[in-house]
Amino acid sequence: MEPFFLILRRLRRPLLALIGTAIISVLGLANIPGVDANGNPAILGYFHAFYVMTFTATTVGFGEEPYAFSEAQRLWVIFSICISVTSWAYTLAVIFHMTRDPTFRAAILRSHFSTRVRRQTEPFILVIGYGQSGTVLAQMLDRIGYKSVIVELQADRVARIETQEYLRAPLFVAADGRWPETLVDAGVTHPQCQAMVVLAGDDDTTQAVAIGGSTLNPNLRIIARARSEMAVANLESFQRIEIVNPYETFAFNLGQDFSSPEKLRVREWLTGLPGAKRPTVLKLPIGHWVICGFGRFGHYVAKALTRADASWTAIDNNPELAAEPSLLQKTYSQETLSEAGIERAVGIVACTDRDAINLAAIRRARVLNRDLFVVVRQMHASNASLVEATNADLRFIQADVTSHEVRQLITSPLLSRFLQALRADTGDLAQRTSAQLEATVEDRVPFLWVFRCMEAFPGLREAFAYNPEAPLKIGDLLVYPYDPSRNLQAMALMLVRSNEEVLLPEAHTILQTGDHILFAGTKDVDVLQKLHYLSPSPLPLIRTGVEPPRSWVFRKLAAWRTAAR
Repeated sequence: MEPFFLILRRLRRPLLALIGTAIISVLGLANIPGVDANGNPAILGYFHAFYVMTFTATTVGFGEEPYAFSEAQRLWVIFSICISVTSWAYTLAVIFHMTRDPTFRAAILRSHFSTRVRRQTEPFILVIGYGQSGTVLAQMLDRIGYKSVIVELQADRVARIETQEYLRAPLFVAADGRWPETLVDAGVTHPQCQAMVVLAGDDDTTQAVAIGGSTLNPNLRIIARARSEMAVANLESFQRIEIVNPYETFAFNLGQDFSSPEKLRVREWLTGLPGAKRPTVLKLPIGHWVICGFGRFGHYVAKALTRADASWTAIDNNPELAAEPSLLQKTYSQETLSEAGIERAVGIVACTDRDAINLAAIRRARVLNRDLFVVVRQMHASNASLVEATNADLRFIQADVTSHEVRQLITSPLLSRFLQALRADTGDLAQRTSAQLEATVEDRVPFLWVFRCMEAFPGLREAFAYNPEAPLKIGDLLVYPYDPSRNLQAMALMLVRSNEEVLLPEAHTILQTGDHILFAGTKDVDVLQKLHYLSPSPLPLIRTGVEPPRSWVFRKLAAWRTAAR
């Protein structure tokens, strides 16, 4: 309704001018004396005057009705035509100006956007912010089968969406996500909205959007990126808001590479972009490290190095930082690097908030020590080629880390549970998972899905009742439905039964109603596997290799043949 009221507001004066012109023209023509066909004095009256002015005001012209006009009447019609044309010209000029007005155009786009969102019949993810992280996340969601609704304040970022390739074209609008009306238009209260992901540029905006979404829809799952301790503390008080801190995640990965590199490899393997090449093992050296930049990111890296029993010296020329024994508040010169112990260091972390400073620090450090393990922070996607030219051993790209974490949370809660179990495991779970993944998807990141054993599905009802002596097993779900001699390229990561978790369940594991199985495999394998949901189930074909009779007639024929034997 906003465009409608905006049109009425903008066209108020032109409409009043048109109405006033019509009233004056009709009143004048209705009361000017004339003569009828017999030469007798006559007055047109209001009805005939309105009829004449209706086609006269638009300059169509049907002649003088119902009889020839007098000189006075013709003079008045000429006057009426002049003021009518002027009024119409004024109205058209206002309309043309209004269509070029940014406010009006934005209102029309928002109205069109909200209408399309309201008509959505498939599940979607609401993404607030379309910077580097938002772009990577939207493409990743599209890759794994989710439709996106995107809200971004900057119009130039929104314009990029139309030039990018998506399998499921996202809905998008240039608007401020802090306004409740914007969130409602974007579908925060829509029944098909599965989650809202907040990737705003600063933590203040993130808090405003996340809290606003939680207030509008208390049952909606909200995932917010927050980097400061204050923002994290504020958002943690809301039960449905899950927090992603890319700095903390990256630092945790560094620490895990020191202690459990195989766990980190499996974690990155499962949370990467489906279909992409699997991540490589970092093999970070333990020793002395130099950290260039001691902001929030630098603090997280320092804590990870401390937990790994590695020494470090940080460099930062920000005078507002509190003094620390391991901090040199100086510029990133060769002399400062040398003072920080770069000659004896095993690695350097260049993590300032400027790509140029990071690149310069790495170059100076390599002059003093060519054997350094280099970790560099990339701030802007436009500098990717320059950062890549440094041949750094590891790059921190906030967009990649954030999208991996969000995908881990959105894809399935079962994946988060598996990764938590992997983190707590003290055995060989990481090695066994890695071996099975390599046998299933080789060197690619797998696609993940959850198979739900619900007897309400016609196919599974038949599968559970097919043969009590040979119940449904996980191995049955890994057989190609149309060819029992082939196996699907998939593996079971975890079986959840009530509160019980079975990690890497065996193929002979018997399934029960209510079981949830987290699978990993190649693209589109989940579509084939979900044929078990259908009726009739392909289980008899899998077990016997013979297509069972489906229709009533063929079942009767099969029974007759069996009896005849």
